[in-house]
Amino acid sequence: MKHRSFNLLRRFLPYYKKYWGVMALDLVMASFTTVCELVFPLIVRAITGRATSDLSTLTVSFVWKVGLFYVFLRLVDTAAQFYMTSIGHIMGVRMETDMRTALFEHLQRLSFNYFDNTKIGQIMSRITNDLFEITEFAHHCPEEFFVASVKIIVSFAILCRFNVWLTVIIFAMLPGMLICSRIFNKRMRQVFRERRVQTGELNARVEDSLLGVRVVRSFAGEPVEREKFEADNRLLFRIKKRSYYYMAGFHSTTRLFDGIMYIAVVVAGALFLINGGITVADYAAYLLYVSALLTSVRRIVEFTEQFQQGITGIERFFEILDVPVDIEDAPDARQLGQVKGEITLDDVSFRYTEEGREILSHISLTVRPGEKVALVGPSGGGKTTLVSLIPRFYDVESGRVLVDGKDVRGLTLQSLRRRIGVVQQDVYLFSGTVKENILYGRPDADDDAVIAAARAAGAHEFISELPNGYDTYVGERGVKLSGGQKQRISIARVFLKDPPILILDEATSALDNESERLVQRSLEKLSVGRTAVIIAHRLTTVQNADRIIVLTDEGIAEEGDHKTLMEKQGIYYDLYKMYEQ
Repeated sequence: MKHRSFNLLRRFLPYYKKYWGVMALDLVMASFTTVCELVFPLIVRAITGRATSDLSTLTVSFVWKVGLFYVFLRLVDTAAQFYMTSIGHIMGVRMETDMRTALFEHLQRLSFNYFDNTKIGQIMSRITNDLFEITEFAHHCPEEFFVASVKIIVSFAILCRFNVWLTVIIFAMLPGMLICSRIFNKRMRQVFRERRVQTGELNARVEDSLLGVRVVRSFAGEPVEREKFEADNRLLFRIKKRSYYYMAGFHSTTRLFDGIMYIAVVVAGALFLINGGITVADYAAYLLYVSALLTSVRRIVEFTEQFQQGITGIERFFEILDVPVDIEDAPDARQLGQVKGEITLDDVSFRYTEEGREILSHISLTVRPGEKVALVGPSGGGKTTLVSLIPRFYDVESGRVLVDGKDVRGLTLQSLRRRIGVVQQDVYLFSGTVKENILYGRPDADDDAVIAAARAAGAHEFISELPNGYDTYVGERGVKLSGGQKQRISIARVFLKDPPILILDEATSALDNESERLVQRSLEKLSVGRTAVIIAHRLTTVQNADRIIVLTDEGIAEEGDHKTLMEKQGIYYDLYKMYEQ
């Protein structure tokens, strides 16, 4: 555990690099605040010493000088404390911002495989809650350890000058406090991790329920959702309750040792005072130094709680950063220039996981430039998987996927995906305006280009009738629009992108007849002059395709145009007749 914490801290240190100047000045300010606390017992000792040895030396002038000197130190302490609380915390926030950026950029590079197996609520918890704890850790950790170390070392040196044996008695009790804190520390580390994991699970549960609120209402599923939420909520409560028991034991034990050490100083010091082993002035100063010492030790021990929360957050942060990027540009990747639109699958096999079943097995297929090819067949045959290999959303297990004769693994992802437009059944519109969603296809396009794309997609008329036209807010995931409207906006987005290769993945299967007719017309217009690969369950929408491929879990079963396949009376014929019924 200790070795793991050290490795995490070692990996975390580079995030201080940009802010080493701020951090160094923060530690200087921390030393100023420490000086104030360490000087005060010496002032008390000086006054007490003069009062007990020769009262005539305790003059008004001396008292005023000492008082003004300490006021000056307090002004310095105030300025230093302001810097530490403001600039020091802002440094922590800057580091949090850098880490959140690194995390988001890494998530953007991860393949679909990662998101297929990870709950978004868990990811959100790491981006928000975990990084907040890291902010506090980043600022307070160096500061607390530095201040405590200075106080402990200086106090120990000064206390030894007053009375070595009394100092030995005090420091002999510290190992007991540290051993007890270590026991609770180990338990807190584990329970803090459980708490963060369960917080992510609860976030995922809430997100799932709220995003599916229309399904919940339509099935009167509120009691079911409440029950699931309550189960996760109660589990989080139990974990938190356990964490607070550990924290209570931790703090209570610390206070117990604290009290024992205080009374040991008072009793043992009084005995030394009786026997002449320490002067009254030194005894008064000793009590104040021990108070400062124990305060520092207690702060370090209690900071363990924040330390463990920070370490847990750092651990979960690096867990995501350590997820390998399965799909990225090869070191010698080339830009994909002008595209004719030829797509070739050369003996392609694919499975989602090493243990999973093979979805595609030795598939070979060529789509000529400008050709419209439809993929049909029973569910589970691998149609969506096959088209996902073209823009390299997944990498093949064996074989090659080629665009214009170039292996997609040798091309930069950006240049490849810019030349492929995808229209899916499950349309995703971002929370924003209609215009912002269309502009996603080409962010630098002007208003005229946006309107032209909308007209081509058959969307301009209904957009113009919206309350604020193109500036109408569509709601989260476009909830304020109908299915057909959302689909036409997504088509407008692709029109604006103007890609030479088009993938249509069941783009009309979730629409009513009227919306399907409108969207189908837009898709036909979009496909003109482009290489198009179309997945369809409604076979009437692909009758005019240049070629129809029937894909089953055993591979390509049939191939030909609509007329040829109907005359063959094979799988396609049966599917078509089934649809007609």
